[in-house]
Amino acid sequence: MSSTIVLGAGIVGISTALALQARGLDVLVIDRKAPGQETSFGNAGVIQNEARAPYAFPRAPLTLLTYALGRSNDVIFDLPALPGMANALAQYFWQSAPRRHADISRHYAELVAQATSDHAALITASGAEHLLCKSGLGEIFTNQKAFEARALEAEQFGKTHELAMTTVDGTQIAAEEGLTKAPAGAVLWRDTWHVRDPGALVTAYAKHFIRNGGRVEQADITALSPAGSAWKVNTTSISYDAKHVVVALGPWSPNLLAPLGYRIPMVMKRGYHAHYNHETELSRPYLFAQEGLVLSSMNAGLRVTTGAHLTDFDRPQKLHQLKAGLKAISGYISLTDRVPEQQWHGTRPCLPGMLPLVGPAPKHQGLWFNFGHGHQGLTLGPTTGKRLAALFELAAD
Repeated sequence: MSSTIVLGAGIVGISTALALQARGLDVLVIDRKAPGQETSFGNAGVIQNEARAPYAFPRAPLTLLTYALGRSNDVIFDLPALPGMANALAQYFWQSAPRRHADISRHYAELVAQATSDHAALITASGAEHLLCKSGLGEIFTNQKAFEARALEAEQFGKTHELAMTTVDGTQIAAEEGLTKAPAGAVLWRDTWHVRDPGALVTAYAKHFIRNGGRVEQADITALSPAGSAWKVNTTSISYDAKHVVVALGPWSPNLLAPLGYRIPMVMKRGYHAHYNHETELSRPYLFAQEGLVLSSMNAGLRVTTGAHLTDFDRPQKLHQLKAGLKAISGYISLTDRVPEQQWHGTRPCLPGMLPLVGPAPKHQGLWFNFGHGHQGLTLGPTTGKRLAALFELAAD
């Protein structure tokens, strides 16, 4: 029997396993897919040092109307999916009130401020330096008024959080990145990092975990239940027992925990990506802010990642955001040659309180939570893994 089982082999689960292992625990990781092949596989690959505040639910009536009418490429929704998320969305709206969001952001900023240093230690230990670029993140604006407003906001935000940022004229960005037309301008965050293959990064971390004596089992988890003073994890093939179990299954966590009496509301934000061949690599990832796309040069090509699609797990792909965004940026960059078999979607697990749920379960001894990282699973995985491991140590004292 392992002392600890971590359920989930994404960036959060593997980072948690490594942090627990570093404290001398015998750790087994279980997931239905190989490490880094679910939600961690398909993100934009950005370790967002600048993301010191979580995404708030929009409260301006005009913005809400824009979303409701489907006139923004940032967010779309499937109407039949909304009743199932109504409680989570209502709580998300309430928590996003300015004062509450500011309180949440203070805690969030503390986590994000540690992200690059926590990743750095794992990147070095796992030999994954070849996947890392430290060239920053850009926000491109195609509208002059929007660029000027964002530049002022970003400058103040940068000063508040002591972040290295600059604003750049659109002509300069066009020349540097080979754009076919100059945008209005760009905001550059200098200390943000980029990973050329986020799935491969998780795989590298997992190999480091295994080299140090950890185990990873690929199995479909069917149930989790207490077994005396321990826990039993049932899969389609075999059962596993452990004194402690950490649930780090991202958007699948609430369903697994429901039979144990936990009702955890979650906003399911699906994202899409596709890869395109491109003659020259971008020097850094870029958010086309008004078009709702992030462009990142990856090992598999130029990855184009969308905003949020509020929908259920089992609903079919809806490629509206990808197609509309590509059409909107077509005057700035030409992307016509899509890489075959490189179209993907996954779900971001967003909790209404906007902070990841990290710590002991309130109703059961030996059960631990580490999920709900929203848009920042890649950024925060090692940091919340360390936080959870520290709580383990405190509980053992």
